[in-house]
Amino acid sequence: MNFYIKLAIWVAVIGVTFGVLWHKGYLARFAAYIAETREELKKCTWPTWDELKGNTAVVMVSILLLGAFTVSVDFLLMLVVKTLAQ
Repeated sequence: MNFYIKLAIWVAVIGVTFGVLWHKGYLARFAAYIAETREELKKCTWPTWDELKGNTAVVMVSILLLGAFTVSVDFLLMLVVKTLAQ
């Protein structure tokens, strides 16, 4: 019985929230925003599969190079600090 009371409370809260948003016009504005966004996305030029694979490879190589650089600088700074601490 306790479950059904909680469920009824949540349904009421969600219903009241929906009603308030609808009354204030937020739902209409949100629907207009979604429609405008879909129209803008239709105007976009999307990359081909080959372009996508090439760009993904560039990003992966860049991440690996940046990671290697970060690890090497960290290692060198660790050696310098250990040398100075002795």
